[in-house]
Amino acid sequence: MVDLEQRRAEFARLHESGCFVIPNPWDIGTARFLQHCGFRALATTSAGFQFSQGQADSVLGLSCEAALAHIAEMVNATDLPVNADFQSGYAQEPEGVAANVARCVGTGVAGLSIEDATGEPGQLYDLALAVERIRAARAAIDATGAQVLLTARAESYLVGQPEPLKDVLQRLMAYAEAGADVLFAPGPRTREELSAIVSAVAPKPVNAIVMGNMGLTVQHLAELGVRRISVGSALARTAWGAFMRAARMMAEEGSFEGLGNAASFDELNAIFEAPKQ
Repeated sequence: MVDLEQRRAEFARLHESGCFVIPNPWDIGTARFLQHCGFRALATTSAGFQFSQGQADSVLGLSCEAALAHIAEMVNATDLPVNADFQSGYAQEPEGVAANVARCVGTGVAGLSIEDATGEPGQLYDLALAVERIRAARAAIDATGAQVLLTARAESYLVGQPEPLKDVLQRLMAYAEAGADVLFAPGPRTREELSAIVSAVAPKPVNAIVMGNMGLTVQHLAELGVRRISVGSALARTAWGAFMRAARMMAEEGSFEGLGNAASFDELNAIFEAPKQ
């Protein structure tokens, strides 16, 4: 296995220039396949993991202990640096966020994200409190002495704020000043919105999320100045889509046509075969 500090240093280097894709596996197998594909870093997906456990995606639906166990499993699954989707820190007050962030660093992550959604429908933390939560996360990481990047997420689009771009820009600039290394606002879909976010927090790197076919490529996003591209639950939902279609065809039509695009048994065996000693 690659040394933990090497992985963290490599993750930091990836954010210095250019643009890279950081896909989101939800279990050991998907993590190892993504390393096999040549990706240079991975990010967990709380939604993808919760779906695999038969749970709805919810900030309040996954315990901190379960999240930490899953994150540790992802860290140990490959040699790649891992960024943890740490939701809202599994606490409301800054002190609780700090304590949980320190535990997350202890799993071996190279980065982690903290969002500002409360978990209640349509609700974000008040900006002043949200900033204090990011400051607490920053201080907790620094106290460990580990080279772990902090991503601050503004959820204004996802909770339905009336002027989401305006709110996102205000929040991300405040989070940058509070010590976030990377800024992230899931939801924008146009070049103009993404460009505005990149410009507002420059020179700090921005993560953009692609949750479906937006008509934008890696090259397009790189040209806008995006440094990191994640896909959230999209890979998990793509897998679920194929599984659900095949299962429904069997149940409702008595047809096995949905199995026609199954991965090759031999290919999967070859990918996951233990290396010869």
